[in-house]
Amino acid sequence: MSWTTRPLLGFDTETTGVDVHNDRIVTAALVRRVPGESTEVRTWLIDPGVPIPAEAAAIHGISTEHAVEHGEAPGPALEEIASLIAADLALGVPVVAFNAAFDLSLLDAELTRHGLPTLGERLGREVTPVIDPLVLDRSLDRYRKGKRKLGDLCAHYGVFDGGNLHTADVDVLATLDVLEAMTRTFPEIVDQDLDALHRHQITAHRAWAENFNSWRQQQGYVGAGASTAWPS
Repeated sequence: MSWTTRPLLGFDTETTGVDVHNDRIVTAALVRRVPGESTEVRTWLIDPGVPIPAEAAAIHGISTEHAVEHGEAPGPALEEIASLIAADLALGVPVVAFNAAFDLSLLDAELTRHGLPTLGERLGREVTPVIDPLVLDRSLDRYRKGKRKLGDLCAHYGVFDGGNLHTADVDVLATLDVLEAMTRTFPEIVDQDLDALHRHQITAHRAWAENFNSWRQQQGYVGAGASTAWPS
C-alpha cells in the first residue's frame, strides 16, 4: 500500500521574519488528511512576545496589537503543536511542509527558547518522515524555469488554493493539494517507501544548495547562502 493512501500531517507557520534562530511563530496550522476520507484543520494564533514587524504583518495580516489581544501564550501553544506532530511522526505519519527546513527549524528554536523538548528529543531519533513539495519539485523538474514559491507551484500543477496564501491553514491545504498533483505528474514517487523518499530529499536538497551557493559565489554575493541541511 502506497503512502499516498495513508494519513498525512500538513504543517505551516507564519512568523515575525525569516531568521530561524531569532524570529517567532505568530500563527501555525496542522492539517491531518486521510486521503479520500477526511481533512481535519487546527490553527493557532500566538502572541510571540515581541513586536511583529510591519513587513511581516503585511504578508500574513497579523499585527502586534491583534496578536497581543487575541493570541495564546507561546509556551502552551508550542507544546500542543509539538506534541501533535511528534505523536503522528511516532506512528510513521509523514509531516508535509513546503520549505520544511524553515518551519521545522523555527519550531525547534521556539521550543528550546521556551524550555520545551524539541521534536527530535520527543521522538528520541531524527525527525522523519518528512515530505517537502519544494524539494521534490526542484529535484523532479530541475530545469523548469521560473520561481518556485507555493503560489507558483499551485499555478504550475493546476491547484486552486481556495483562499489567500500566506495564512497558515490555506498554505497547508495548498501544499497538500500540490503534493497530490505531483504524485500524478511523477508517479515514481508514489512507489517509494517513506524512508527512501526522505533520504532522496536529503540528497536532493544538498545538491540544490551546493549548486545555488556555487552560483551565488560566481555572482559575487557574500553571506552564508543556503544551508545544505534538510529537513532542519
